[in-house]
Amino acid sequence: MDRAGRPDRRALLVAGLAGGTVALAGCSSTRPVPSGNSASPTARPTTPATAFARLMKGNERWVSGDLHHPDRDPTRRQFVAQKQEPFGAILACIDSRVPPELLFDTGLGDLYVMRTGGEAVGPVVTGSVEYGPLTSGTPLIVVLGHQRCGAIKAAYTSLRDGKPLPGNLQAIVKALQPAYEYAVRKRGADPVETMARAQVRLTAAELRSNQALAPLVKKRALAVVGAYYSLDTGTVEVLAGAPS
Repeated sequence: MDRAGRPDRRALLVAGLAGGTVALAGCSSTRPVPSGNSASPTARPTTPATAFARLMKGNERWVSGDLHHPDRDPTRRQFVAQKQEPFGAILACIDSRVPPELLFDTGLGDLYVMRTGGEAVGPVVTGSVEYGPLTSGTPLIVVLGHQRCGAIKAAYTSLRDGKPLPGNLQAIVKALQPAYEYAVRKRGADPVETMARAQVRLTAAELRSNQALAPLVKKRALAVVGAYYSLDTGTVEVLAGAPS
């Protein structure tokens, strides 16, 4: 409650979203039950550690080429039509070479995916990341940066040269400025690479400690992982926050 005795707006929002999730769950009681081997839904990971392990196993298959393409058929589509319970939320870049569902070899209904230039965040993006953990118990968030990020490079050049980018691209530059400042202080051999990795770490730390998610992290119901994708090898490298 606030000082005037009115309900807190965040509490009302979370309660409303949770209520919507419960309503969807009720509607799902009549959904068809899949049958068959490849069409049967895979058990949903319910802890940060098992969700993280599922993602990393999928990335191993992506790297090796031994892809399973799980849960990508009409039966799976019917199974999730009335209810979704993704086990992971991925905040990734818009880069066309970094599709989370493919590089983690996941299926329909497995992941919430948010994509912005350079993983730039703001209130709407942060709220979108919070949605799964707050309404359906999603146990894992991954902030996924990547090699040779065009958004990071453009922001770095803009800030270094003092030349704003056109239109709303400048909003991305502003959001990435803390990572730029870190790269400048670090003085690494490849400042753009340093900035890209810093953006992942800073964003993951911000999500891990924010007002809505911090209680879930504290009781180990949620992990927020910072990770980095290699365009050359297809490998996802963990930078911070891997659950044990």
